[in-house]
Amino acid sequence: MNPIGELILVLDAGTTSTRAIVFDRGGAVRATAQHALTQHYPQAGWVEHDPREIWDLTLAAARQVVTEAGGADRIAAIGITNQRETVVAWDRQSGEPLARALVWQDRRTANVCSALREAGYEAPVQEATGLLLDPYFSATKMRWLVENEPAVRAAAVSGRLALGTVETWLTCKLTGGAQISDASNASRTSLLPLSGASWDAGLCDLFGVPIAALGEVTDNAGALGMTLAEHFGSAIAITCLAGDQQAATIGQGCLAPGETKATYGTGAFVLTNMGCTAPRSRHRLLGTVLCQLGGERTFALEGSVFVAGSLIQWLRDSMGLIASAAETEAIARSVSDSGGVVLVPALSGLGAPHWRPDARASITGMSFATTRAHLVRAALEAMALQTSDLAAAFALDGAQWTSLRIDGGMSSNDWIAQDLADMLDLPVERPDFVETTALGAAMLAGLGAGLFGSLGEAAAEMRGKVRHFTAALSDDQRQTRLAAWRSALAES
Repeated sequence: MNPIGELILVLDAGTTSTRAIVFDRGGAVRATAQHALTQHYPQAGWVEHDPREIWDLTLAAARQVVTEAGGADRIAAIGITNQRETVVAWDRQSGEPLARALVWQDRRTANVCSALREAGYEAPVQEATGLLLDPYFSATKMRWLVENEPAVRAAAVSGRLALGTVETWLTCKLTGGAQISDASNASRTSLLPLSGASWDAGLCDLFGVPIAALGEVTDNAGALGMTLAEHFGSAIAITCLAGDQQAATIGQGCLAPGETKATYGTGAFVLTNMGCTAPRSRHRLLGTVLCQLGGERTFALEGSVFVAGSLIQWLRDSMGLIASAAETEAIARSVSDSGGVVLVPALSGLGAPHWRPDARASITGMSFATTRAHLVRAALEAMALQTSDLAAAFALDGAQWTSLRIDGGMSSNDWIAQDLADMLDLPVERPDFVETTALGAAMLAGLGAGLFGSLGEAAAEMRGKVRHFTAALSDDQRQTRLAAWRSALAES
């Protein structure tokens, strides 16, 4: 048994579900609960969540696992990790949301981004923030809410408006009013300079975001707040806030410059630790804050793919080609190749390094010989092909990968893990516990609570065993697939 107060509660507020997990100091899971989030699609390119549902389901999951763990006095700390870039607007006085949350996948501000780009603002924005002008990021979503939602606009005029990403929303509800945003999440808004301690007034003016509506920018670990006693029976310290991809990078133990991880969840996200130097990409990648501890920042170079696991969900729910994600591995192995079929999964446009919000998904190379298995295999092959595009861009930016650590729900598929090794021609490493987003948040929360003296110590104690995959594909086969992929991309 653990001593009282040495368990860590992680709230993992993702895109398709919200979870609560209790870890012990050794990284073992003691309790877990999960609830699916409702996805709202009001029209093409729009994706929304209900902030009340995010809060209610997160609290319900947290209460369940706290009870299973033996009560609040067993919990030393809470860590929160979240879907990034998603924007919530709420009334600072009442704590009630004013509109649906605009999800990171939402593309409704593409025209605003195009106008800013045409006006010559992309280069200075990227230089300051490390980010490109794309509807993916939070600032234009915030502007849209202020301009198009009457309740949000009224709250802005009266000074009651609070704007923030999901960790800010959950912290506000847990604490009864605190409004803070950790540096990793704040760096995804287009409003925080990589070298700046807080929000930039000029960037807020450019994007039309009222700076007074934003919270305080904080470290990723430390004494960040206390929950209201009413939530769990007694107050619990919040000692970690972190964007999900940064948390996964920590959870994978990518603590030294050059170490790289890829998370395959709803989307696919690759981050390379760049140390204390803010990266300046010249090949359409992103510079971002990996973590901030004691006011000092570690940075990462990032490539973001918008559609990964959501493609499999689409095959199941919209196309009816599969009954569950679990069966895709056996289906892919049932054929020797994709039969010439290439699937470009631009269901939400194309992310890095292409950044084409107007791109649309395509399936090419079909014939009468094409079967369901070929289509499913082509969908899985798209994961490695998209990652290969990112690998080339990272190499051009001077961050060539020597290996890749993978995680996320899709990475548990052995076929995908092997295909990544084959197409990248690199060693691929997968931990036995693939939910490293939650694990990284637990490591940061443990550090913030004083359970560990450093992230290195936390990683040594909490990371488990890993499995290795090595390339087994000929270069001719690899180049043939890449050529077909590039041809299909050009037509999307």
